[in-house]
Amino acid sequence: MKTLQELESKLAEPSEALVSMMKELDGDLLLLGIGGKMGPSMANLAINAIKQAGVSKRVIGASRFSSGTLREELEALGVETIAIDLLNDEELQKLPDVKNVIYMAGNKFGTTGKEHFTWAMNSYLPGRVAEKYRESRIVAFSTGNIYPFVPVLSGGADESVSPDPIGEYGQSSLGRERVFQHFSHLHQFPLSVIRLNYAIDLRYGVLLELAKSIQAGKPIPLAMGHFNCIWQGDANEMALRSLQIGKVGGELLNVTGPETVSVRWAASLLGDRLGIKPVFEGEESSNALLNNASYSHQIFGYPRVSLRQMIDWIAEWVTADAPTWNKETHFQERGGKF
Repeated sequence: MKTLQELESKLAEPSEALVSMMKELDGDLLLLGIGGKMGPSMANLAINAIKQAGVSKRVIGASRFSSGTLREELEALGVETIAIDLLNDEELQKLPDVKNVIYMAGNKFGTTGKEHFTWAMNSYLPGRVAEKYRESRIVAFSTGNIYPFVPVLSGGADESVSPDPIGEYGQSSLGRERVFQHFSHLHQFPLSVIRLNYAIDLRYGVLLELAKSIQAGKPIPLAMGHFNCIWQGDANEMALRSLQIGKVGGELLNVTGPETVSVRWAASLLGDRLGIKPVFEGEESSNALLNNASYSHQIFGYPRVSLRQMIDWIAEWVTADAPTWNKETHFQERGGKF
């Protein structure tokens, strides 16, 4: 893939399972925080699945829409948009009542120095949303950062591992989960919690950061020497399908690829494809932030896009000097400061 059109088309390809789910799912969909990295492509995927299912459902997207042309682009796809400050409770209460809610709002980058805002977004706002949508199904995005670092030979932390987040972003994200779980118990609504680690789009993500560093001749730090990743289209699909499997108190789902990926190995493959030998600095630590997503794979199947396919696409994208976003993952951060 070398063009935005090809990329957007690939991200919006629904599986037969998702199309089948849309035939069965009652009610419309609301994506809260649609303006983030994953929201637009998830909305497009949902719309395509609804069309292929031959059913009628609204897809509504709520965000600040404070700059750029995203709102117009979403409306061109068929998304109904609502400009809103979700922290403004008066505006929040005016949102339409919808049966299916995907909660994607939150704050990560810029937490350091603005911790109060991160806690408000990540831990306070979920309670207000849960009260508003107490009659709905809710899928709430969380993060693998709620887990402690685990040995690289452990296979990653599965959902049975007790959270032990490092830093205030991870702590406030665990707060998000706990608040949603509380209100799910209180009001008896079905909840799924998506612990994501890390979504890959050709415009951003861990693999792109490695490729850009190789291209620029920048040393690649190895202290966080291993990671997980998943194609964003697959992550979007699993999140949407999670609407069907929520339970009172929350169904916890690690969402990522099946591999524990070596930074050194992935960079070496990217270097081969780019014709540039990567430069490394430091040594791999014995532990890392790693998720074991075998439970979600049991439910949804393995991701449709493989790790090597992502590596090939990223190399082609970078070689073609295709558009990228200036949104780093900071996956190499070991102190929890974002």
